[in-house]
Amino acid sequence: MAHFPRTRTFIHSLRPLRIEGDVLDLDITGEIPHEIDGIFHRVQPDAQFPPKYDDDQFFNGDGLITQFDIHKGRVNLKQRYALTDKLKAERKAGRALFGAYRNPLTDEESVQGMIRGTANTTPIVHAGKLFALKEDSPPLIMDAISMETEGYSDFNGKMRNQTFSAHPKIDPVTGNMCNFGYAATGLLTRDVSYMEVSPSGELLFETFFEVPYYCMMHDFSITADYAVFHLCPITSNWDRLKANKPHFGFDTTLPVYLAVLPRHGKAEDMRFFKAPKTVFASHVMNAYNEGTKIIFDIPQSAGNAFPFFPDIHDAPFDPVAARPYLHRWVVDMASPTDDFVSVERVSDLIGEFPRVDDRYIGQDYTHGWMLVMDPEMPYEGEGVRASGFRMNRIAHFNRKTGEEKTWYCGPQSLIQEPQFIPRSKDAAEGDGWLLALVDNQVTNYSDLVVLNALDVESGPIARVHLPFRTRNGLHGTWANRASLPA
Repeated sequence: MAHFPRTRTFIHSLRPLRIEGDVLDLDITGEIPHEIDGIFHRVQPDAQFPPKYDDDQFFNGDGLITQFDIHKGRVNLKQRYALTDKLKAERKAGRALFGAYRNPLTDEESVQGMIRGTANTTPIVHAGKLFALKEDSPPLIMDAISMETEGYSDFNGKMRNQTFSAHPKIDPVTGNMCNFGYAATGLLTRDVSYMEVSPSGELLFETFFEVPYYCMMHDFSITADYAVFHLCPITSNWDRLKANKPHFGFDTTLPVYLAVLPRHGKAEDMRFFKAPKTVFASHVMNAYNEGTKIIFDIPQSAGNAFPFFPDIHDAPFDPVAARPYLHRWVVDMASPTDDFVSVERVSDLIGEFPRVDDRYIGQDYTHGWMLVMDPEMPYEGEGVRASGFRMNRIAHFNRKTGEEKTWYCGPQSLIQEPQFIPRSKDAAEGDGWLLALVDNQVTNYSDLVVLNALDVESGPIARVHLPFRTRNGLHGTWANRASLPA
């Protein structure tokens, strides 16, 4: 009999959902523009079986992917688990077999040596396939329409890395999927590789390099000429795993680096630029280069934003220092030193989960969007993120004019990561819509809202009503109809 622990990870907005199914022609208030034609895939960590440990991490849940198929103003919903090797073994046993987050020492003997990935971080369509991604494992390939699982891929034996990041970037110029993987040669190793996958799904090249210390390299960015990686000291070692501590811990004694690799260069061409001070940073908004100068835009907080990965020196979590603000980092490959050119805070909004118009990834850009926490606004629901963040606004940033506009979702709700959809293939930058799930914490229902991307303050032009409330998700991506298999 299933019994989930009544700990923070499994109650309120994080209670398990565990539902697979289909709902045709969802109820809609308002009207979805007919130009929106394609599929929005998003994923939530959602353990199918009660965990082996009551204090299990949110990031350890099985990947439950929601598909919103939008066509001619109608929306069909399909929800399926990504059938990882882990989940298939546990379904056969009828219980959890794998232990703590990214700690194979806690697994049962019967599954030792198996791929532990949960495919719970990002689903993205490339080369007509759905890649279900988790940064500690190879890519899991699924059918983009039926969401049937095909299995893990190493690109026909060409990929030597054991991992594949959950934040690939599709280069809008070449169509290549650009990605990397850390802990490339085994858990806790400092080896990393950068790779590019052609529009047809062929691994074109893989460049290995070594970083100064093992850390969670959750996201990165590309520019026209470079791959850019930020290294923040959310780190680990075998002593932590043997003691069954949380896999990662924040180490304020280590520096932050911005590592820059020419996209077609070699490891010896890489530069490691040292930041002025140790900060926390996770997701990247965008980056681009002007000659040898790299501009890198990222939400940055003064202190650790992940209380579930506590300070390794036992410093208490500081929720104010954890608040992220959008910053601009600048480095120059032509500089004779490895110092940053500048670090500038460019917004006073507390924000994370940044997005851009994907057609401008790696290029000079004007428009960006983020989830924002406004602590001054009322909140009537139960439970918030472990960090205390309440993401109750969506913000639009015009980085050329400095103008910021926001939409507040109301006192009962919280918002998940937004996704931009262009009005047409050749529409001007930012001309289109945003999709975002809004979870009502009081009524226990979720809506998929559609907003005008350049007029977010006017609120949703349509609400797609789900017959349940989704669990907090991580990331999602949009695939136009033309990029999907027939």
